[in-house]
Amino acid sequence: MRTHTSRRSPLRGAVSVGILALAVTAGTVTGAAGATARSTTPAAPPHAQRTQQVEYFTGGPSAHPLHTGVPVAGPLSPSERTAIAADGDVTSIVQNGPVGSKLDVVFIGDGYTEAQQEDFHADVRTKWAKMSAVEPYASYTGLFNVWAVDAVSHDSGVSGDPTQDVVRDTALNSAFFCDGTERLLCVDTNKVESYAAKAPAADLVVVLSNSTKYGGAGYNDISSQVGYDGIATASSDNDRSDQIAVHETGHSLGKLADEYDEGESGTYSGPEPAQANLSTLSADQMTAQQQKWYRWMGQESPDGGTVGAFEGGGYYPHGLNRPTENSIMRSLGRQFNLPGREAMIAGFYRCASVLSSPTTTDRAVPRGARIRITVPASARVRWYVDGHERRAARGRRTITPRALGIPADGRTHHITARATDHTHAVRDPAVRKLMSRSLTWRVRSSY
Repeated sequence: MRTHTSRRSPLRGAVSVGILALAVTAGTVTGAAGATARSTTPAAPPHAQRTQQVEYFTGGPSAHPLHTGVPVAGPLSPSERTAIAADGDVTSIVQNGPVGSKLDVVFIGDGYTEAQQEDFHADVRTKWAKMSAVEPYASYTGLFNVWAVDAVSHDSGVSGDPTQDVVRDTALNSAFFCDGTERLLCVDTNKVESYAAKAPAADLVVVLSNSTKYGGAGYNDISSQVGYDGIATASSDNDRSDQIAVHETGHSLGKLADEYDEGESGTYSGPEPAQANLSTLSADQMTAQQQKWYRWMGQESPDGGTVGAFEGGGYYPHGLNRPTENSIMRSLGRQFNLPGREAMIAGFYRCASVLSSPTTTDRAVPRGARIRITVPASARVRWYVDGHERRAARGRRTITPRALGIPADGRTHHITARATDHTHAVRDPAVRKLMSRSLTWRVRSSY
């Protein structure tokens, strides 16, 4: 097993992202906004097994997701710990910069035998290509590193595929028909945690289950010691399952709430939700009070229509408003709306830096060294020598100290690159504070 010593610190704690529970016990769900949401399971006696909320997708791409409670995974046995310790090779799929300056996406395979691990790596590349084609991922692909963690299974495929009676021995216990729901694809979250810990860093975790069957799940109340927020599961070879993963990252990265209701009557009466895409306020109230998505009000949104206040969301048909009629946080096969896109970019920058470089800043570089930086296309770059800007170098991604005019005078000089992302997809000043960075190198200037 390959090992890695680089770890991001401090670890980011998991953050609850829906109106649903941070803690779920025996059919009672306590809302993150302080209200008590409807239970999706009957009341159970205190001794019943604890459950956790998962989101699942029963229909086609335009269907609304649903929630249910599934049993919490039990602790790993000594034999399971031993098996996982001997497994879990890590492969770099996309490398855009140092761990710590990029958002690290970790894919873990399930239902792939030892002979199928290269198939798993190919599936990761295909799935990531589809996920990263969706905006705002498409505009920020350079902010991501992608890792594949091998989890060798005894059997090929997953349980419940094609029918409920099919049982397969796999590393993460992937199974359709979870909680009796055919398209709900559950995993052992403790095993996922153990495998995710093998990657250099894990900001986002996706389990690819070796199947062509449509299905997946989102675990959004996970408390991870590794530092990621939530787990998404998806079928490896289903053309629609990448939309499930993208929707789930709306929760884990964007901290976005679901914008759908679950088809029951009810009116939300709790306090103003913390999530950026739900509000108890009307469009006029948001504008007058300068709250929530008021900066986007009336603007044409990439998911169709214009930004306003549309009733229904957070699992309630009444009492909560969403920004647009039908974004990806309401139905699969859609785009993020403007407030959602802004929240996703904020999530990217909570984990990654606008500016990075493979040239380390902890030691001096010679005058002839080539310094290369990576920034998003929407970022502006300026270069400085000893505090004075070199205007002719604006926008360059690669420079040499000599070309910037550093003389061979035997003195130590400093080169600084400063980058700021000026994307029009962000209007919130608080988010813009995350979108600037500078790097400085010492230059050895010999006679």
